[in-house]
Amino acid sequence: MKKILLEMLICPRCLPEENLLKETIFHGLRDQIIEGTLECRRCNSVYPIDRGVAFLDPNGSDVSMKPNRYETPPLLSSYLWSHYGDLLEDEHATDAYLRWAEVMKSGSGLCIDTGSAVGRFSFEMAKKFDFVVGIDNSVSFIRASRDLSINRQASLALQEEGTLKRHETLIFPEAWRTDNTEFIVGDAQVLPFRSGIFSALSSLNIVDKVSKPMVHLGEINRVARTKDVQFLFSDPFSWSTEVAPVEEWLGGKHNGRFSGMGKDNIIALLEGKIGAFSPAWKVDDEGHIWWKIRTHRNHFELIRSCFIKASR
Repeated sequence: MKKILLEMLICPRCLPEENLLKETIFHGLRDQIIEGTLECRRCNSVYPIDRGVAFLDPNGSDVSMKPNRYETPPLLSSYLWSHYGDLLEDEHATDAYLRWAEVMKSGSGLCIDTGSAVGRFSFEMAKKFDFVVGIDNSVSFIRASRDLSINRQASLALQEEGTLKRHETLIFPEAWRTDNTEFIVGDAQVLPFRSGIFSALSSLNIVDKVSKPMVHLGEINRVARTKDVQFLFSDPFSWSTEVAPVEEWLGGKHNGRFSGMGKDNIIALLEGKIGAFSPAWKVDDEGHIWWKIRTHRNHFELIRSCFIKASR
């Protein structure tokens, strides 16, 4: 973990109080903490830093792999293909992350990529902002992202058919910046950052994957600057009761506060028409972008993600 993060981090268990964390370094390397801990002196929570990765998920900051589907090697390779398939010159790859990145204007300051997965949008934003933090609750995704930032390449074992696999090597273009990025394990519903510090924020394909979507958007609003700030939201609105109860959905239902279509409700929330976000956001652009997840050579999941670009 880069030491520059120390001045940004707070204890996620203490929210809405913002209590700074005290570092203990067991092994460091120039501007990096390789092994150590981050401790909250208020609630006595201790968050480990293991092999350069800070574990700041209050629901279980464990250095071991979590037992969920996002930690399996096949899914990791599938997401690496989804993010970087164009760099492999795969004819089936999409340009989704390039298109999302084009929506954001270049600026200064800090950028946060919530639900960063294996990091493509974070690296695209590293071309446009001073420093970028990617956060995800998948340990394997964050380790892969951080390895990419250091080694600038990765090996993929892509499922072909049955037990057959195709091995590919992903190599970053020389022009890409990776020195101004960092990736941490955390929960997008309790962001471990001080309020009002980010000048650019993203929430790509995550709001229908969290148990409390409104809480996630509230956290985005909390850590965003009050002016000179950009926010990119995108989601397919694949609501599921396996993830969140219907009453927590921000769309896709007939009754309740967020009845109707999710995209319409998110716009109304950002503009301050049905929420308490202050100051309100201005919607600059909206549309949809198609992207893919590859399971094997004959099976792809094609997803239409509806985006909203806002600023204030």
